Amino acid sequence: MVSVAEENEQGEQAGARSRQREAFLRKRLRRLPFIRRTLYRIRWLLGHSIFSSLTRRIVFLNLVALIVLVSGILYLNQFRAGLIDARVESLLTQGEIIAAAIASSATVETNSITLDPERLLELQAGDTLAPSAESTDSLDFPINPERVAPLLRRLISPTRTRARLYDRDANLILDTRHLYSRGQILRYDLPPVEDQHPGLWQRVKEWFQRLFRSDNLPIYRETPGGSGTSYPEVMSALTGGPATVVRATENGELIVSVAVPIQRFRAVLGVLLLSTQGGDIDKIVQAERTAIVRVFGVAALVVIVLSTLLASTIATPLRRLSAAAIRVRRSVNDRAAIPDFGGRTDEIGNLATALRDMTNSLYARMDAIESFAADVSHELKNPLTSLRSAVETLPLARNETSKNRLLEIIQHDVRRLDRLITDISDASRLDAELARQVAAKVDLAALLQSVVDGARGHTREGRSLTIKFEKQALPAAQKAGYQISGHDLRLSQVFTNLIENARSFVPAENGRIDVALRRRGQRVVVTIEDNGPGIQAEIIDRIFERFYTDRPAGEAFGQNSGLGLSISRQIVEAHGGTLRAENILDETAPNGVAGARFIVSLPAE
Repeated sequence: MVSVAEENEQGEQAGARSRQREAFLRKRLRRLPFIRRTLYRIRWLLGHSIFSSLTRRIVFLNLVALIVLVSGILYLNQFRAGLIDARVESLLTQGEIIAAAIASSATVETNSITLDPERLLELQAGDTLAPSAESTDSLDFPINPERVAPLLRRLISPTRTRARLYDRDANLILDTRHLYSRGQILRYDLPPVEDQHPGLWQRVKEWFQRLFRSDNLPIYRETPGGSGTSYPEVMSALTGGPATVVRATENGELIVSVAVPIQRFRAVLGVLLLSTQGGDIDKIVQAERTAIVRVFGVAALVVIVLSTLLASTIATPLRRLSAAAIRVRRSVNDRAAIPDFGGRTDEIGNLATALRDMTNSLYARMDAIESFAADVSHELKNPLTSLRSAVETLPLARNETSKNRLLEIIQHDVRRLDRLITDISDASRLDAELARQVAAKVDLAALLQSVVDGARGHTREGRSLTIKFEKQALPAAQKAGYQISGHDLRLSQVFTNLIENARSFVPAENGRIDVALRRRGQRVVVTIEDNGPGIQAEIIDRIFERFYTDRPAGEAFGQNSGLGLSISRQIVEAHGGTLRAENILDETAPNGVAGARFIVSLPAE
């Protein structure tokens, strides 16, 4: 077994190791470069403060909308089609000019025979004159490549355009790719010795190029032997009209080809085929798309900044409200305050105001519960104390009279406890019942008539009481009448409590209770008046407090719980109305008070 001293020593060693570990971590943190510490703090700030979940969602959605817009611009951009059309028009114009120049150099006369007199003198008897090689070449090839080549070199070299010359049979005569001047160095890119795997950036670039590439273009391929029969535009130009074709290489580069017939006196001597270099148009389109991407980068940065600012105006107040709500939930001894955003006229301000009102209502309800519990405890303690005293005294009673008196006290306290518990239970579940029940239309005139009829049938012995009910006649145009929205049983309880309260204060002889129903604009007003002694001025506001009783002289103690008026006001306020009391002033009456008046005001339907 381990002794207590050994356990303490092991605990001290563990604490020392923990302190050494913390000191080592702090030392390492201090040794970190300033930039790393700064980046760590910035990352923590961005992750926990600025870029909250709501901020990330707002930024993401705005960026998605911007990306979709830019992608649509890049995909549906008409700049590429317009550039191709402009290039075609340029090549057509250039081809017509060059074809006219070539046609003017072809000066062959096919219907005449040219003789050389000097060679005729050199002939012997019986010899014939054979055509020279130069003349046969001129007859077979109306277009002289030696005369056309310098012309093409001067016209084509500045334009980075490839020109090919075909005869009437679509045979290649001349290709500017193979023309070079003295001192010119030809450079050709040889294929790599080993297959090179493209990097990530290159693969992404190729993927974007394939994404925005037109797949319906024919593939450009070089024909073996230089025959023009595989080019539809060349065959079409041999019929006398220009033709254009747009192709794409295997790498996706655009090549625009324009074939123009070379004509002299409406006779087609050959075809001039002009084509762009692979990638010329793509470079211009790529530059234009690069500009769009740059604009997108700037717009994305602006969107991120504005979205962050917008999200901060939403997320920061919500975060503060959430933290305040958590403090309210966790606070036990102190009461946390809800941040005040009432100055904002948007939904955040409305939410803050609603949360603050809800919190204040919650605190008020907690105060009411505490006060109610204290009042209940106090009210129950009095009859319990009397009951305990009577029970303890009962065995000590010496005669039957004393025992009967003590038994009467016990029965009275039991009835008082039963009445208190019933009223307390009714008051405690009143709010829950009103919240659960669905409000319905209630005809207040019919309800009051029923309550008054019931009160008239309940009379006390030895009392003369008159209960009158009067309602104001309403015009026919006011169809709603005295209808309100509420709970008929609870409203009946209110008016019954007020009438019974007035009954207990009216004199035994010639007692009077007047119930009146009036319509005041959008309110329905019920007044209940009696000719009793009225209400003392200093307690006129206290009569609605829980367990407060001020009974008339001669009434037995403990007959009322003091919750009737409190419950009545609670029911009326739950219906959006008010309940107040006042005295009926009359100078001819004793003390200037002719009775008490209770006024109930409820919103009309």
